[in-house]
Amino acid sequence: MSLEAEAKISEEDSDEAVLAALGYKQELTRSWSGFSNFAISFSMISILSGCFTSFGLGWNNGGPAAIAWGWPLVSLLILVIGFCMSELVSAFPTSGGIYWWASKLGGPRAGYYTGWLNMIGLLAVTASVAYGCASFFDTVVGTFSQSWASGYSLTRVFIEFIVILALAATVNIFSSHLLAILNNISVWWHVIGAAAVVVILFALPDHHASLGAVFTHTVNNTGFFGGSTSGAGFLLFVLPISVILTQYTITGYDASAHLSEETKSASHAAAKGIWRSILYSGIGGWILLLAFLFAVQDESGLTKANGAIPALLGQALSPHWTGAVLIISTAGQFFCVFACMTSTSRMMYAFSRDRAIPAAGTLSTLSAKHVPVATVLTTAVISVVLTLPALVKVDVNGSPTPVAFYAVVSIGVVGLYLSFAIPIFLRWKAGDSFPAGKWTLGSKYKWMAPVAVIEILVTAVIAMFPTAEAGAPWSPDFAWKFVNYTPLVVLGALILLWAAWHLSVKKWFTGPKNTIDA
Repeated sequence: MSLEAEAKISEEDSDEAVLAALGYKQELTRSWSGFSNFAISFSMISILSGCFTSFGLGWNNGGPAAIAWGWPLVSLLILVIGFCMSELVSAFPTSGGIYWWASKLGGPRAGYYTGWLNMIGLLAVTASVAYGCASFFDTVVGTFSQSWASGYSLTRVFIEFIVILALAATVNIFSSHLLAILNNISVWWHVIGAAAVVVILFALPDHHASLGAVFTHTVNNTGFFGGSTSGAGFLLFVLPISVILTQYTITGYDASAHLSEETKSASHAAAKGIWRSILYSGIGGWILLLAFLFAVQDESGLTKANGAIPALLGQALSPHWTGAVLIISTAGQFFCVFACMTSTSRMMYAFSRDRAIPAAGTLSTLSAKHVPVATVLTTAVISVVLTLPALVKVDVNGSPTPVAFYAVVSIGVVGLYLSFAIPIFLRWKAGDSFPAGKWTLGSKYKWMAPVAVIEILVTAVIAMFPTAEAGAPWSPDFAWKFVNYTPLVVLGALILLWAAWHLSVKKWFTGPKNTIDA
């Protein structure tokens, strides 16, 4: 036997030994390389998805200055969160990921709340990415077909959304190997595709916005405070909402943790997968957003269109070039849907393996190909239900606005990031007694962990702000179709979880269960 073969066997034995020490036998196929592990987080972040679909959130709540300055600042804070999570996954490389870390460090109750918040966040992210992909696909076809564009309907987009989820579910069910290949391709698609979009937007528009316009101009397109871009109301209520653009785009990197049981040398590879995916996406996303901002030809026109990227591209490019850019983005979003469904289904599988959710016996069953089919299908169905309000037409300032989409985006941000905050806080509380893995922060955790937790709590509050004046309960024009229903979903879920814990769950739920004999 060659030295290379012996080293490979030793590596596999080491991964299985670490997993066994955490209480689990190797059931999922460990076929993912370190690059594939990085690739799924990079694909889930997907600057070709978040930067395109959520650009309007930044534009309407602060304008170009909010995006140009906000993205790099928030990206650095998210990188701090990622470093904290990298240390955790290195110590505990399991598919349960965030939920398992919280259980280990804080007991069953901490794990229970963390797991449910993480699952709610992942389901919302999967739904939002798939719906955004459907919207952009419909716009792409409409760019090349006038009859298709004139026949636009929310029902048609919703049907496309269901088809995209069905395709993602099919691939997830029938080929884990194909998924790894698609994620590897996705990395290069995002790198080359984003670079191509930047070159197109710098080379083809008739003129470009000035540095002053990009870095100093502000917009308030929410209806709040009479559209003013000064004063305490704008600074403390409107402008903060723009951070959701960054916070939503750079999320989902916990996928590296959820896929750790399928990754070789997981203690190293999954840790690097998390922080590298954040760093590279932060840099690439800022360059892409600056290309958008410099390509704006008419600020007021884009504001009337509620900051929609197709409107921006329509100003700056010919229809064919607009279509080309939208195709690049839509394909990137399609890759992102696959990655989201993989991560969500693995988390749900791990959570059900520990009997923490209803129908756990069914959801924790693997197919002959070692795939959790039931959790894949459940992910698709819940994503559809969560996005049903998108069938209701909503116009803000006379222009169609995806209020329901923004709500699902916010639900994903709140659910995921609150689930991240719990184990990060518990790790900080554990201090030097924390059993560090191969990748560690050393003493830096003492300042990084509290910074991460504070950033998450502030963002969670911001994500619950109404995004349109008519969606605020105190507005004379209040209507339910304008409401950001994030507080209803998140706070409602927390109340139900609290009631379930005290009435039943605490009597039988003991946290992660061993699936391997001592």
